[in-house]
Amino acid sequence: MVRVRRYGRAVAGAAAVLVLGFVVHGVRGGGLPQRPGVTASGTGSPSAGPAGSGSPSAASPSASSAAAADYDPARFAAQVRSRAGQAGIDPQLLMAILYNESYKPHDPALERAWQRLKPDSAFGIANMHRAAFEDTKAGRDFADRRWEELPDDRDLAIEAAAWFLHDLAAQLPANRSGGLNENELLALGYNAGAGNMLAFARGTSLGSASRSYLDQLHANWEKAGRALASG
Repeated sequence: MVRVRRYGRAVAGAAAVLVLGFVVHGVRGGGLPQRPGVTASGTGSPSAGPAGSGSPSAASPSASSAAAADYDPARFAAQVRSRAGQAGIDPQLLMAILYNESYKPHDPALERAWQRLKPDSAFGIANMHRAAFEDTKAGRDFADRRWEELPDDRDLAIEAAAWFLHDLAAQLPANRSGGLNENELLALGYNAGAGNMLAFARGTSLGSASRSYLDQLHANWEKAGRALASG
């Protein structure tokens, strides 16, 4: 379990703002083979079924304003195109997920202050939990990198998210029912885990939390495309 250094009054104040300003939902996940119940970016308990799968927590107006001022996924369009291409996934999907995960400020000091208060919180601009990162990096070019580096290295966070989506795609069955396309299922897997993703692929109805995450993805889809086209 990570322990961060003492940052003095400034970071203590920042941590207080985090506690009052927003709720972290983060990323849980894994590569292949997938551990049961492990997800990439959800809030539900690891054993939660589709109806209880995780979704982004609502941020306060002040936290949303801070996030918008501090971090815009469009700034990382080049990295998203590159890493998505390496992992063989749709760059617009990856960018839309980054927009989904941009509900909180991604300042490294703030993330570490919050993680000290909530040790199971997520790190980096893709909101990735330690288990997600450790599973995904195995056998990859970034296998020697550490989860603790994610707040400071935006490209590493994007790379790990891209390969996590790659590993989810490898688990999708060829024959699916339920009407969700591949990108929608991968986004739900990123948020709710491979087990729930596979259940949705078999036609299981989405719970309210997963529906909320998918609605956010749809709302961010065109914006993600514009960011990639102009970045």
